[in-house]
Order: sequence, then structure tokens, then C-alpha cells
Amino acid sequence: MHALDILGDPVRRRILELLAEGERSAGEIGEDVQREFGISQPAVSQHLRVLREAGFATVRPEGVRRLYAIAPEPLENAAAWFDPFRRFWQPHLDALGTELARGRRQRRLAAEEEPQTDAEPDESDTTDPQEE
Repeated sequence: MHALDILGDPVRRRILELLAEGERSAGEIGEDVQREFGISQPAVSQHLRVLREAGFATVRPEGVRRLYAIAPEPLENAAAWFDPFRRFWQPHLDALGTELARGRRQRRLAAEEEPQTDAEPDESDTTDPQEE
């Protein structure tokens, strides 16, 4: 099965997102996925099996629990498959990054230029409030 066939399913993508955060038990994965997608525990188990058999996830027993972890190699292979197509979106992402950096810089400069609005009067002000 091609990596994109595996990644094309939203449930399997969500499981991989959960595993990207760290190792999880089958029960933890099942709770999250069942709640989010409204599928049964056996359906979650099927998705875990597909991910395991395709090499996207590893499993290790710990007592009665089964702990799943992400296997990076298939994801790296899928990313490599996209390489010839990156030229279609990479310039747009680079431009977006430039604009975001420009906006952060402008906000930082604007914040530095804003006058201090403290509750206490400025000590350099020598006018007597009663004279006004």
C-alpha cells in the first residue's frame, strides 16, 4: 500500500498526529479517536493495525497494555515523494514567512515607539498641576 493511501484516511492521520506527540497506549488513542470521529473501538484497532503493518507505527507490550509510537521512515519516504511538487507551494510559503516576520517586526517597533502610559506622572515634567 502506498504511503499516501495510508495518509489519505483522516482517522489514520489523526492517530499519527497523536503519536507525533509521543508514545501512547492503544486505549488512549482509542478514547481520543472514538470521541473525535464517533467510531467503535474495533474500528480504531483496525486503523492501528493498518498503520502498524504499513510500518508507520510500532507497538510494544507493557504488561497488558500495548504502547504505540510513530515510525519516522515511512513519513520521510512520503515527504520525499512530495519533493518534485514543492516548487508549486514553497515560494508561497517562503513569501508568507517573510510577511509574518515583517508584521512581527512592525508590531515590535510600534510597541517600542508607544509612549509609556504609567499611572505615575513623568518625573521630567516640571509643571505644577495647580498652575494649570
